[in-house]
Order: sequence, then C-alpha cells, then structure tokens
Amino acid sequence: MAKQISMPVIRRLPRYHRFLTELEAQGVERISSNQLATIMRSTASQIRQDLNCFGGFGQQGYGYPVTQLKEEIGKILGINQSFKAILLGAGNLGKAVATHMNFSRQGFELTAVFDNNEKIIGSMLRGIKIMSDDEIENYVKDNQVDAAFLCLPRSAVKPMIDKLYSLGIKNYWNFSHYDIKNDYKDVIVENVHMSDSLMTLCYRINETYNNK
Repeated sequence: MAKQISMPVIRRLPRYHRFLTELEAQGVERISSNQLATIMRSTASQIRQDLNCFGGFGQQGYGYPVTQLKEEIGKILGINQSFKAILLGAGNLGKAVATHMNFSRQGFELTAVFDNNEKIIGSMLRGIKIMSDDEIENYVKDNQVDAAFLCLPRSAVKPMIDKLYSLGIKNYWNFSHYDIKNDYKDVIVENVHMSDSLMTLCYRINETYNNK
C-alpha cells in the first residue's frame, strides 16, 4: 500500500499523529474533519483525502474517534516497531538529539552511540556508554541495527557511510549536509537541514518587514 501513497501525504501523517495525541490528552474522544482542519490550519477536504488513501477511518456526520485514529496512523507510520538505531557523533548536536528526542514514541530504540573523540569515549549519554568508532564493525555484526543517526561534520560522513553501507545499514537520519543518495541510490534517507528552516524563517520575517 505504502508504495502507492505520495510522499506529501506520508509527510503529513506525523503531524496528524501529533495533533491527535494532543487532543487525546485533552480528553477529546471524537472530532470531525472540519474541527480537525481548523486546529491544524488545513482543510477538511485535504484531511479526508489523506485519510482515504488508507481506507478512511470516520463516519459521515459522526467524525473520527480520536484514539483509534491516532493508533491507526501510528501503525501506518510503523512507530510500534521499535527499530534499533545507532547514533554516530556525540558532540553538541549528537548530545542534544540523544538527550531530547523521545525515540520510543517515534518508533526507534537508541542502542549504541559512537564517536572518535577520546575525551568522551567511555562516558555515558542517555544511559549508553559512548564507544569508539573503531568498535562499529564488531557492534553491527553482533547486534541488529536498522538505522543510523548521523550527527557528524560533513567531511566525516563519506567514509562513515562507506563503512556503514558495507555492513548492510541502508537507513539514515542525516543531520549533515552530505547527500548520501549521490553515492548509494538504494538507501532510505531523511535529511534534517535546520539551517534551511532557519533561512525560511528569515525570509518570512524579511517579507513581513518589507511589506510594512
């Protein structure tokens, strides 16, 4: 089914899940597409079209059961799978990602952290002992690894990707500015470009000031 669904629809699913989780916490049991559209600043037709891609979950005139819809979207996203992940790079960015992300709620379990800085190797991060990059190969051979989170400088990504790919890892959450797809076409990559988001904010502020 997933192969027939467009990526724009897939990318909206986490947002649905987040808003439904908030509604559930507020004690809301049922919500119409119009109400959900107002909260999400979307349109009711967009919401119905998106959800109908997966068979639809509501009843006309009756709305969507919040908890059930949240759980069904969670199943579609696969967040109940607990995929095993390793983190490469325990510097400031890696520490922030490891410390503040609730991986279990997003479908992952962080099982190992690696770095090449001797000053932090052996220290603990989120209850996980930081290991040397030299230990990656043995770790991957002895443990299930479904994905790698890359919090590395751009210059360090190429050799690391070559090593990880040779070990069979083809799924990446990439915080560097290195385009992994240029080297390996069959990998799954989610690129996180915080600078792009910040420059978009800059543009929007600039436009507002220019239009005053």
